[in-house]
Amino acid sequence: MNRRYVITLSCPDRTGIVARISAFLADLGASITEAAYHADTDAGVFCTRQVVDAGSVPCDVDELRERFAPVAEELGGAHRISDTGERKRAVLLVTKDQHCLHDLLGRVWADELPVEITRVIGNHESLGGIVTAHGLPFHHVPFPRPGDPFREQAKVTAFERIRELVDADEPDAIVLARFMQVLPAHLCEAWAGRAINIHHSFLPSFAGARPYHQAHRRGVKLIGATCHYATADLDAGPIIEQDVTRVDHGDTAADMIRRGRDIERLVLARGLRWHLEDRVLVHDGRTIVFR
Repeated sequence: MNRRYVITLSCPDRTGIVARISAFLADLGASITEAAYHADTDAGVFCTRQVVDAGSVPCDVDELRERFAPVAEELGGAHRISDTGERKRAVLLVTKDQHCLHDLLGRVWADELPVEITRVIGNHESLGGIVTAHGLPFHHVPFPRPGDPFREQAKVTAFERIRELVDADEPDAIVLARFMQVLPAHLCEAWAGRAINIHHSFLPSFAGARPYHQAHRRGVKLIGATCHYATADLDAGPIIEQDVTRVDHGDTAADMIRRGRDIERLVLARGLRWHLEDRVLVHDGRTIVFR
């Protein structure tokens, strides 16, 4: 693909926003290859994503940021400009479940996801072989077992080690690929808008542990998965993507888990891709996703 500059902006809604941005890009000589808009009339917020051909812009991305900053300030909005020529980086956090890890590593190997995975961190050693087979570094950070008299302090120590490893890479995304550990509030805050979780349930239904077993007991006819940003409120962060599949009375909990894993793979891959492509804007706990 040709190199692109991606501009995202959210600001108070008013007349003339599109005209102002279009005039700025036209004066620059920029060729717009993609444009999307959304006005939230209830909240009074306007959001847009503009993609321009980098070859049509007579400056590099840093100068473009400098030139656009006064426009964003004039509109009173928060903005971001990214360069598709700069490959984004992600760190994966895993436990024992391997289906999401396999899927993401396979997509990266096939060049289907625009990201460099810098490292994988696991609180068990069992997935280390999969990671090293892909030529990536694997870091084992053990967590205390239930009943450990020093469990709480040991968890604090473990999460601090994870934070050191993650922050060393300055990643654009921290992916909880079935990590199965609850991020402490201070990490959710530090990684806000970057920590992406996959929950094996169609949230807000069946939050927490063992959602497929909860769903089986309720006799549901649809199961699903939810990709969302991690926040201090467990399984309540802004939702990026969801999908479902049908089940019936003949399906066991094991059947639901097997089918659910297929949905989890797809939903996490979609959500991560949209995040990496700057298609997701968050406002007031909700997302606007320009697909």
